[in-house]
Amino acid sequence: MGNRINKIKMVLAEQGRTNNWLAEQTGRDPATICKWCTNTSQPPLDAFVAIAKCLGVKMGQLIWDQELPNAKPE
Repeated sequence: MGNRINKIKMVLAEQGRTNNWLAEQTGRDPATICKWCTNTSQPPLDAFVAIAKCLGVKMGQLIWDQELPNAKPE
């Protein structure tokens, strides 16, 4: 399924919450939240922290725990 980076959309769905709810809670534009949920773009670190707090999850739960296909070893 492409390069999925975050699981924001998945966690929102599990909790029965919407992109608009998250936008209101974080003070972000709904279009920005949509881009994050579709992995079109990624939120900055401070936004990940705010999202995790709003959703009551650890930040690590918002990030895919599998290696990305294009990831280069360090």
